[in-house]
Amino acid sequence: MRHNRKVNHLGRKSGHRKAMLSNMASSLIMNKRIETTEAKAKALKPYVEPLITKSKEDTTHNRRVVFSYLKDKNATSELFRTIAPKIADRPGGYLRILHTGFRQGDASEMVLLEFVDFNEAAAAAPKEKKATRRGRAKKAEAAPAAQEAAAAE
Repeated sequence: MRHNRKVNHLGRKSGHRKAMLSNMASSLIMNKRIETTEAKAKALKPYVEPLITKSKEDTTHNRRVVFSYLKDKNATSELFRTIAPKIADRPGGYLRILHTGFRQGDASEMVLLEFVDFNEAAAAAPKEKKATRRGRAKKAEAAPAAQEAAAAE
């Protein structure tokens, strides 16, 4: 039974796990998206989201707290300078996990972990309705053509 086992240890000792999460968080902040396994992404999401919330208020204390988790000056400044202003009005849910398939070697579930507000491709893509299988869209297109033909006669 898993009573009182809230943390996924990811098969590592605590020091290795903290260092790995810190490095992954820095990579995510610098690159805006990373590809990793599903278990690591699910462990990283609750690690990074409170740091992003702290970055909304740019104080010396918050910078020091975030730096104690990230241990990377460049990632900390990137978080406070570019990411925080863009997500200032979002109340939470800063990261998105997209499943990409299985890894070739061991069939681990691979995911893409990315910031919601930094995906320009998804934001710029036009929202178009999908056609149904029954062909309703074809009838809708055919109706204006028939009206034009009737109007021409």
